[in-house]
Amino acid sequence: MHGPRIKVVIADDEPLIRAGIRMILTSDPAIEVVAEAANGREAIEAAWAHGADVVLLDIQMPVMDGLTALAELRRSTPAARVIILTTFGERENVLRALEHGGAGFLLKDTAPAELIAAVRAAAAGDAYLSPGATRHVVDQLATGRAAARGEEARRRVEVLSARERDVLALLGEGLSNADAGKRLHMSEATVKTYVSRILAKLECENRVQAALLARDAGL
Repeated sequence: MHGPRIKVVIADDEPLIRAGIRMILTSDPAIEVVAEAANGREAIEAAWAHGADVVLLDIQMPVMDGLTALAELRRSTPAARVIILTTFGERENVLRALEHGGAGFLLKDTAPAELIAAVRAAAAGDAYLSPGATRHVVDQLATGRAAARGEEARRRVEVLSARERDVLALLGEGLSNADAGKRLHMSEATVKTYVSRILAKLECENRVQAALLARDAGL
């Protein structure tokens, strides 16, 4: 492989889950698991000490939970990208995590190839949600909050051009840049430029936040 490896910290209070994730990630020569943590406090310390590129962070942990750790990681190690490990039963926690700058989320029973893809995407500066999971989770998170947040979301997206709204709508569907490009007859590079512009205009930290905003706005 070429270039430095992606440095990953795995934070989960269950040793078997950590071991399974480590085994999957270390099968990719581009990824190095530099530390494991059993709680949020250990995750913060390990991410800072090792200069982690990506932190896989369980929500439910002792000493310090994942959401508290996420907020602290944003301050102490802002370059580290945080992927939340979760279940569909924790939807509100997932919402809070995404809104506070998480780079995405993965279910604990995620396929090995998707886990590796998520780490690679996060390290490259992209938020990661598989298309199917994006549609499912965003739909679920939007339940009961569309009325309260819809008006604010529609106001925010008014700054976008028509084409930018088209791209944002496809983010809300969970499409990758490549798939959005095919839908809109654009190159992947052009879509990536649009996404960067959209995130800047909407003051979203990542495409996950933008996807939630798209759904709130009814795009």
